[in-house]
Amino acid sequence: MLLLGLALLGAPAAQAQKAKTKVKGAASLATAQAGRWTADRANAWYKTRPWMTGANFIPSTAINQLEMWQAGTFDPQTIDRELGWAEGIGFNTMRVFLHSLAWQQDQAGFKKRVGDYLALADKHHIGTIFVFFDDCWNKDPKAGTQPAPKTGIHNSGWAQDPGDPASRDSATFGQLRPYVTDVLTSFAHDKRIVLWDLYNEPGNNNKGNASLPLLRNVFAWAEAVRPDQPLSAGLWNWDLTALNTFQALHSDVITYHNYDEVAAHQRVIELLKTHGRPLICTEYMARPRNSRFVNILPLLKKYNVAAINWGLVAGKTNTKYAWDTPLADGAEPSEWFHEVFRPDGTPYRQDEVDFIKKMTAK
Repeated sequence: MLLLGLALLGAPAAQAQKAKTKVKGAASLATAQAGRWTADRANAWYKTRPWMTGANFIPSTAINQLEMWQAGTFDPQTIDRELGWAEGIGFNTMRVFLHSLAWQQDQAGFKKRVGDYLALADKHHIGTIFVFFDDCWNKDPKAGTQPAPKTGIHNSGWAQDPGDPASRDSATFGQLRPYVTDVLTSFAHDKRIVLWDLYNEPGNNNKGNASLPLLRNVFAWAEAVRPDQPLSAGLWNWDLTALNTFQALHSDVITYHNYDEVAAHQRVIELLKTHGRPLICTEYMARPRNSRFVNILPLLKKYNVAAINWGLVAGKTNTKYAWDTPLADGAEPSEWFHEVFRPDGTPYRQDEVDFIKKMTAK
């Protein structure tokens, strides 16, 4: 299933499928791809950048995207400190989730805080991948005071964007388009931004193809702005054929998630390479699944795939705990699932950060 699903996304298969497509479908695909970067442009862009390494970042004091970005809980001091730890081990790229409700609350203030974040990241020589929508975890996001973490539970307070049923309801799209357009237009030429990740794990939480209309729309809205930075939406579940095909054929660069060990991860890389575009792994590293820095970072470097792991500093997200293995007493896991640093800045494992430093050394 994995190999078949991925092979269907390869460039030769995509070309064969296009040749068989009826006139209406071919015309639709051509129109949709009109704003997409050519493979040559995507590869030229990638060659100008250093090998990208880093983490999905949220400060340890925030339980979710809203607590990170709302005015009352935006925490530049913690952001500055923790990005400094990232810089210290050679990380140069962070993937950061936005949230539409924070923009709807206070559009000007939200964009100012985004700019403040970018200034702090740039101070530490870190580029930023921003994420718009997200189908993961809690389906009913609400602005204002966010919940306290649930003891021992992975990402107990993470918020979907726009949520469910909002992500399935085209009536909500009219409220989302101004958000995407405003943020992209405001930062379209900002060199501190590496990439726009338009939709995290579309179809998650059993939404499946119900997320396809919003996925199509966010690409259309982004292509209407056509910022300087590339656009993408990461592949993550190889059973979601319609979503995968749309993502693969509309992304300027190919982004994907993989928490598997080396052999399975390598097969994914080899198959995605058939697109002839840069590859960026925007999520990996789950120690108990044998997706570790010591075995995956060398694989990604060998294939020149950008490496963005999940988690930097243990905090309110509780992602040191495994996805499906809560610890009701909040005890220390026998092995951390994600994260690199403890809240005081000491490494979870010194040998890991030493290895990261070795791999990221210029």
